[in-house]
Amino acid sequence: MRLVASDIDGTILGHDGKISDRTVKAFKACRDAGVELVFVTGRPPRWLYPLQEQLGHSGIVICSNGAVVWDLETEKPISSCTLDITSIFEARRIIKSLRPDALFAVETLTGFQLEPGFLENETSELLAEFTPAPLDQTLAADAAVVKFLAITRRGTPDEFLAEVQPAVAHLVSTTHSAPRTAMLEMSVPGINKAVTLAKYAESLAIEAADVVAFGDMPNDIEMLRWAGHGYAMASGHPEAILAAGQQAPHFDDDGVAQILEAILAEQTV
Repeated sequence: MRLVASDIDGTILGHDGKISDRTVKAFKACRDAGVELVFVTGRPPRWLYPLQEQLGHSGIVICSNGAVVWDLETEKPISSCTLDITSIFEARRIIKSLRPDALFAVETLTGFQLEPGFLENETSELLAEFTPAPLDQTLAADAAVVKFLAITRRGTPDEFLAEVQPAVAHLVSTTHSAPRTAMLEMSVPGINKAVTLAKYAESLAIEAADVVAFGDMPNDIEMLRWAGHGYAMASGHPEAILAAGQQAPHFDDDGVAQILEAILAEQTV
């Protein structure tokens, strides 16, 4: 094990916004053993504070499902893959034809833009600073969009993905990571966590066989397949579990920490 690549939400971070003490200690033990750490998430750069505050991580984070490589130390992007605005609006048109009730939002390198109703009646402290408005009025032609989001109040995330993915595959790469909310996450075609993680590992002269990866949702599938040792959380999505071939114990049982402790113990024998 030379590199640990871990998802955040549902893998090491709970709904309470906390990373367990045991997990924090396991990551510290990896650092002390000279193992590289990189976090690979669907989150945008502005939502990475749990890594800094709870893990003291100041290194590289692969964000927005692989579309952004972010340096926490400088708080600047190292690289990014941005969506073409024409493709975004064409994908929006197609999705609307399939699901007229769908609403949309975009993540950019500098913020977030959402249509009225995207959050329904929920209040979100994380999004309170952003004012809902139609995307055709707010989205500039040169906006650096790294993720396009679509949400519907009908059906499950898996049903929404199965209906939309083939219809927009020529425009965007589509996945989802919300366990109960039918929200799709779209990026530049061909971009996912695995693609960007592979490039990062190569930059460190680390092969896939020496990478241990953890995840729990469909947006982790490619990464779990690519890594030499991909572990899906036992509490994760069935398709992620199937793709990984190996399971970490349930999130509630500090599954990531258990696996890392065991691997480190073997390496020191």
